[in-house]
Amino acid sequence: MPRSFDMAADYDGTVEQVHGAFSDERYWLARLTDSGADVYSLDSMIRDGTGGSDGLYIRTTQTLRADRLPGVVTQFHFGDLSFVREETWGPVNDGKAVATVRGSIPGAPAGLSGTAVLSPRGSGSRLELTVEVEVRVPLVGGKIENFIGSQLVNLLIAEQRFTTEWIAENA
Repeated sequence: MPRSFDMAADYDGTVEQVHGAFSDERYWLARLTDSGADVYSLDSMIRDGTGGSDGLYIRTTQTLRADRLPGVVTQFHFGDLSFVREETWGPVNDGKAVATVRGSIPGAPAGLSGTAVLSPRGSGSRLELTVEVEVRVPLVGGKIENFIGSQLVNLLIAEQRFTTEWIAENA
């Protein structure tokens, strides 16, 4: 049975600044480089217009070598592990932007889907993420889902820090 996780991250940058970063190919290439993945790629980036407030689609792949995977993962997945992530962001509308988020592990019975909402908060912004994680492995799928959920929190924190620094350096 899938598990749902709710998390949030606050940004110093405004909704427009954060969404603008998400719309910049240089941001994604730098973010992937900073991700800690052994192999990574920006597979697709499609903008639905020409301005920073237009909608966009991003697809990335990040791979960790097998020797870096935690034991809970190597019990059920052999070899390197690739994670394909897709984000489809709408334009900034009425001060906020909404995205659908999907993730999959090719060759593994696991995936995630959810919604992200970027909205104003004080002089900055807040990203609220609701994700449903499903691992279709009898008896231990729930344990792996909880592990993935805890890793998502760490990932969100790391990406918030990176985005804040990137905006400060590239504004």
